[in-house]
Amino acid sequence: MPRLKPRKFYAWAYGDLFTNTTRGVLAEYIVATALGLDETKRREWDQYDLKMGDVGIEVKSAAYVQAWKQARPSKIVFSIRRAQGWDGDTYTYADSPRRSAGVYVFCLLEGKVKDSIDPLDTAHWTFYVLPTSQLNRHFPTHKTIGLNRLEEIGARRCRYEELKAAIKKAAVFEREPE
Repeated sequence: MPRLKPRKFYAWAYGDLFTNTTRGVLAEYIVATALGLDETKRREWDQYDLKMGDVGIEVKSAAYVQAWKQARPSKIVFSIRRAQGWDGDTYTYADSPRRSAGVYVFCLLEGKVKDSIDPLDTAHWTFYVLPTSQLNRHFPTHKTIGLNRLEEIGARRCRYEELKAAIKKAAVFEREPE
């Protein structure tokens, strides 16, 4: 039996960076590189996507352009639903659905013409960073949120180079007593 090559598998499974699931994993990786967390392996199905110190970070992605043929660009909407998160350290689920991370990073792959978009170019992404407490305060039961609402409640819009500082600032805000 032949041994399969990882690179061929990656190309087969993840070759189209415009698919929703692959773009989501790419967004997590981009945020991880901005934070210097890209040397660790991604943990599937953990209670949040990344961890910086003691702060959990939830990464969400959206794009105007999808993998499939479209009549018009997609409306930008991010999932913010509460979940009964799995803790990979303790092998347990949370007692009730909640937003487990302290900070949310909403990643928007910019552009509306597919041929001019390079998902691997961080200049093609815009990031919106928000402490989870702001989501909980303004949208405690909502399952989705759009760009306008994010900006209305104070999400910090930033570029890749500003992402680490924005996440750190949101994490500090999250720790401050209300």
